[in-house]
Amino acid sequence: MLTRDDALALMHEYTASEALRKHMYAVEIAMRAMAGKHGGDPEYWGTVGLLHDFDYEKFPNAGRSATEEHPSEGVRLLAARGVPDDALQAILGHADYTGVPRTTPLARALFAVDELAGFLVACALVRPSRSLADLEVASVKKKLKDKAFARGVSRDDVYRSVEELGVPLEEHIDFVLQALRPHERLLGLGQA
Repeated sequence: MLTRDDALALMHEYTASEALRKHMYAVEIAMRAMAGKHGGDPEYWGTVGLLHDFDYEKFPNAGRSATEEHPSEGVRLLAARGVPDDALQAILGHADYTGVPRTTPLARALFAVDELAGFLVACALVRPSRSLADLEVASVKKKLKDKAFARGVSRDDVYRSVEELGVPLEEHIDFVLQALRPHERLLGLGQA
């Protein structure tokens, strides 16, 4: 597996958008926490989270092709760098349209934290505090029901991911929220 420094350099090489970089940091943080919960290696799982969208800007996939552009192009680049198959499968599986099943805890975790991490950041950004510190699970659930809020977040993916994990939605929201809170400055939050 790539070291975190190598993964970070690759992500920066391919991703100019600060917002997308922050999203990948959020997913990395949440994946490290998920590794601890599921007996995985936090470094490995975090690196998978950091890399999951690194090709998104250079290879956008508006047509949702299962084999071209994001994430398939990124996976080919990572495979050439020796990234292990289970990481590649998890990255492919985080995009439902690839048709790649999520058969490992790593893959299910990545799918479960990807949309939710972005949604939690969006929830924090509209608060007066611009912080995760005072964001409550009930507020997040209410925002999930508001289809006009953060339209780019797939509610179906959020709900299906907790089913795949076998945990209640409230528990998963709280878990990811607790993982992200100590790192909110890195994510551009808490600066009201």
